[in-house]
Amino acid sequence: MLQIRSIVFNVVFYVNLIVQMLVWAPFYFLAPRKMAWIVPKFWANSSLWLHDRITGTRREITGQENLPEGSFILAPKHQSFWDVMSFFPYLDDPLYILKRELTWIPLFGWYIMKMRLIPVNRGTRSKALRQVVKATKAELARNPRQLIIYPEGTRRPPGAEPVYKWGIVELYTQLNLPVVPVAHQAGLFWPRRKFLRYPGTIRAEFLPAIPPGLDKKTFMARLIGETEAAADRILIETSKDAVKPPYHSPAKERLAELEK
Repeated sequence: MLQIRSIVFNVVFYVNLIVQMLVWAPFYFLAPRKMAWIVPKFWANSSLWLHDRITGTRREITGQENLPEGSFILAPKHQSFWDVMSFFPYLDDPLYILKRELTWIPLFGWYIMKMRLIPVNRGTRSKALRQVVKATKAELARNPRQLIIYPEGTRRPPGAEPVYKWGIVELYTQLNLPVVPVAHQAGLFWPRRKFLRYPGTIRAEFLPAIPPGLDKKTFMARLIGETEAAADRILIETSKDAVKPPYHSPAKERLAELEK
């Protein structure tokens, strides 16, 4: 049954994406940019609703009171595609950094460019970071926006030792914005590089904002410490649920360490 539900969801997920891009296209491309955010936000919420109904995977996202007004940086843990689509519906005018190759995809790329997101050539990291900072400053000068960046860069399995990249520190320093960490363990339910979708409750939490102006080392220590402490707490809470996903390595090893 788990395999059947997972297959059905994956098929419905992509059908929903394609159908909505086609159906919404006239409104999306003719509407003012900020109004057009209705479309991707509706798609995200409908996809999460389908995820709940088909696989039995509910979500509890808390801490919305910690989201500041105006511009800030949202810094979620990155474990699967779930955390790509689950948080931006809570933001007024999200701003993603993404691979420029995504903008070359017909229709999907046009959707991206409508929102003035930031495509980047990741060939040279230092050059790419300078491009990101310059483009982000230009966008923030035009409108208050919320930059979404994953501090670990790539997807990491639940319970894995954190590997935070220095890019988040440079953005924090140069943009002079508060940073809102986001903790979750969605990868337990929506694993990376697997088609299985496990039932249960995904918990995610917007943590209190880290204020601007801290020195680089202090900021990084706070970001890692506060995010990982909350992620560990969620890992333990999920293990006590009546319906819970399997804990594979490294989540299994991390849970054993926490319960000592």
